[in-house]
Amino acid sequence: MTSKQRAYLKGLAMTMEPIFQVGKSSVTPEFTKAVDEALTARELIKLSVLQNCADDPRAIAEVIADRTRSQVVQVIGKKIVLYRENTDEKYKKKKIVLPL
Repeated sequence: MTSKQRAYLKGLAMTMEPIFQVGKSSVTPEFTKAVDEALTARELIKLSVLQNCADDPRAIAEVIADRTRSQVVQVIGKKIVLYRENTDEKYKKKKIVLPL
């Protein structure tokens, strides 16, 4: 991902609200599956790490990205933004077109 594409995705993420919260149990298989399904439907998602989570947000982002085959766009404070290009024709209307 180029810096221009990353900046574009960060701009899109600024208007989004987090759709998942990482809590005390951190990253479970069920949580990973839910994030994977959300990435399939949306391509770009935002997560929030709660205060009671003992793990580092950067480490959580890397683990989730690895397990869902997505890319970490940014981690700022306790917010994580993930992106995965969707190739499913079913979600073609919602596809994010990245700049070159």
